Amino acid sequence: MTDATTLVIFGAGGDLAARLLLPALGQLLLREPSRVVHVVGADREDWTDADLEAVVRKSFATMKAEEAASRVEVTYRKTDITRPDDLRALLEECTGQVALYFAVPPSIAAASVDAMTPEMLPAGAMLVMEKPFGTDEASARELNRTLTALVPESQVFRVDHFLGRSTTLNLLGARFANRILEPLWSAESIESVGIVYDERLALEGRAGYYDSAGALVDMIQSHLLQVLAVLAMEEPATLDEVDFRAATGAVLRATSVWDDDPVASTRRARYTAGSVDGVDKPSYVDEPGVDPSRETETLAEATFEVRNARWAGVPFRLRSGKALGEPATEIVVRFRPVRHIPAGLTGSSDGAILRFSLGPDRMSLELNLNAAEDPFELERATLSAELGEGALKAYAEVLSGVLDGDPLLAVRGDAAEQCWRIVDPILKAWREGAVPLEEYAAGTAGPEGWPDVR
Repeated sequence: MTDATTLVIFGAGGDLAARLLLPALGQLLLREPSRVVHVVGADREDWTDADLEAVVRKSFATMKAEEAASRVEVTYRKTDITRPDDLRALLEECTGQVALYFAVPPSIAAASVDAMTPEMLPAGAMLVMEKPFGTDEASARELNRTLTALVPESQVFRVDHFLGRSTTLNLLGARFANRILEPLWSAESIESVGIVYDERLALEGRAGYYDSAGALVDMIQSHLLQVLAVLAMEEPATLDEVDFRAATGAVLRATSVWDDDPVASTRRARYTAGSVDGVDKPSYVDEPGVDPSRETETLAEATFEVRNARWAGVPFRLRSGKALGEPATEIVVRFRPVRHIPAGLTGSSDGAILRFSLGPDRMSLELNLNAAEDPFELERATLSAELGEGALKAYAEVLSGVLDGDPLLAVRGDAAEQCWRIVDPILKAWREGAVPLEEYAAGTAGPEGWPDVR
């Protein structure tokens, strides 16, 4: 199948493959029927080709892509991906353009790349890594060395599906294609930025991963800092992977904790027993698989500064949490108030607020306008536009880049290291107990006294 892309899924029997990766492939193939993909599944399970075919069909059905399933050649190989001999035997069978997708825990992925050599990889092979990429800056740097000893950086895809979200990509059009916004996109006109991903979902059986990560690593380090980089970057010359990733990388290199004070500039908390949408939730510490001694946070907030000429002095507040009664997934850009309002105009004088909501995708602009009944009274009005979800779901957008060999929506190696550099002082302060671990009941808005990032 030299005309096909061979997608090798390490961990083909796992939840990530069935719940996210294969449905994304189904949607992509449904929209692009001419695309040819050969799926090779590798795992330790005693499966057959038919077992993997059944998983593919079930996953494709969730995207109403049953027809596409009939066009996919599926092969399963029982493999220990941490053993060189097993890897060599598997990879010798792969032909055409090959993408190796590590849908396995980070420790297994690291052990697998350690077992690889350049000689066993097919020419042009792409290595696709899931988050978290390392556990700190030093480990991310070491993993980068290992990967780039195997293949060039352009063939390493560090997946961040947030970069494939249509809302994140919509930032580019709003920023760079509108004279009403482009000249104002700096500290001269913007007072603060909030990036929030608060969700109703509690742990939902993910203790194996989440209890060793927490909200800061799971969301802020892995995703929201990338959104910050897209929002704050300088205009790239083009939207190819070199210019785009250079622009976002420059932002991350300029980003640090506000005032270099991880104690005063961060907060953390975890949920106790409560009710979310009428469903009772146990305390986080009572969830199966949780080790209370780790003091893992389920809600994290941190304020950062991008120290360059465009953004110095503007606080970027990033927040993410679980089991919250008032979910919010949005980017909030607060503009400074005007310097002066003529005498005789009363009412609201707050600065305008531009919001990008992540699901459903929407952009809204809050302005001060004259009231209908009294033209000398100012009141808030909101202009909004539905942006739609985009043609492809986020994972499908990212997977399209992988299969095309285009790393535009992948995290570059230096950016992955920078994200750890940014949060490492926070993690250190939290491990030392310098920032108290507060509590909030599941289903509430969070601990009392926390300011509204939105």
